[in-house]
Amino acid sequence: MLHQPITAVPTRTAERLCEVAWFSDLCGEDTEFLSIRDPAKATFSHCRDIALTAERLGFSNLLLPTSFMVGQEVIPFAAGVAPALHQIKLLTAIRCGELHPPMLARTLASLDHMLQGRLAINIINSDLPGYREAAELRYQRCAETIQILKQAWTQPRIEHDGPVYGRISLDAAPAKPYHNNGGPMLYFGGTSDGARDLCARYCDVFLMWPETEDMLYETMQDVAQRAANYGRTIDFGLRIHVIVRETEEEARAWSRHIMSKFDPVRGLALKNASQSAWSLGVQRQNQLRTQADADGFVEPLLWTDIGKTRSGAGGALVGSAGQIIEKINRYMDMGIRAFIFSGYPLIDEADWFARLVLPHLPNRPLSPPEPN
Repeated sequence: MLHQPITAVPTRTAERLCEVAWFSDLCGEDTEFLSIRDPAKATFSHCRDIALTAERLGFSNLLLPTSFMVGQEVIPFAAGVAPALHQIKLLTAIRCGELHPPMLARTLASLDHMLQGRLAINIINSDLPGYREAAELRYQRCAETIQILKQAWTQPRIEHDGPVYGRISLDAAPAKPYHNNGGPMLYFGGTSDGARDLCARYCDVFLMWPETEDMLYETMQDVAQRAANYGRTIDFGLRIHVIVRETEEEARAWSRHIMSKFDPVRGLALKNASQSAWSLGVQRQNQLRTQADADGFVEPLLWTDIGKTRSGAGGALVGSAGQIIEKINRYMDMGIRAFIFSGYPLIDEADWFARLVLPHLPNRPLSPPEPN
């Protein structure tokens, strides 16, 4: 762990606050026992219940993931649930390349109007389902997608000419978002140099997966410097699972409970079903798990056994309310301004977190970007 005092990296949001988000697993991975899927949890009704619960409990944001798996697709789900939500933001994962960028800009603007400006976008740069694509293609496609989105949301016209999407010349009026504020905020996660550079150049929040404090801090310093090289500052976020109880022993007992029916063969198959299973970020999560102790912890409170059965975020904070609050405050001292939590089962763990932790955090949505 980092030694005190911690010096925060430069951030877009100078105020010491945190946007606390929850997670609605549209991909059917909500469960009580890791490596065992419950088909009933992949329905629109259940995922809607998670969204309504997160808003009722006071979370500021809700991540909606995307993957070619049994469950709900992001944009139609977000549109379907939007009329029932009145305060919470929806952080909607969008994989670049799946929609023609001008139409994507229009689609997201429509969704932003449904949510009355409470839309945020999690830019996904992974391979399209069914393909293994060159990294250079993915980075270029992602950069061009963001360029077109920003033009559509902020400029009178889309005027683009790039190697992936070619020459585009369009009136941008059909794609204007709810507010004249630069459009929805862009969140982005990635580990490679290309991914870090993309976020530093174009996006508002760099999302990280669970790692030790030293590893997170090193990444933040690197990405902050890349952003500075472009004359920008960005915010940092952490996507991580959580198990919080009145005592540390109760929390650890639940971690053992959700692993009590774990099957390594089935768990690996579920993990490999994701488009990100072979990414550099997941490789780093796998490597981190090799450093864990016999109980799966790589540093106090950071438990990594979740990474045995799911791709993406492969670790959880496990501890008492006081321990979790202290840990989140340490992350804020480093400069982290956005947190996306989840736990198994999602509705039950959201209630634990909302009762024991959320009231003790400076929980407010991050401000939208300024118009260019």
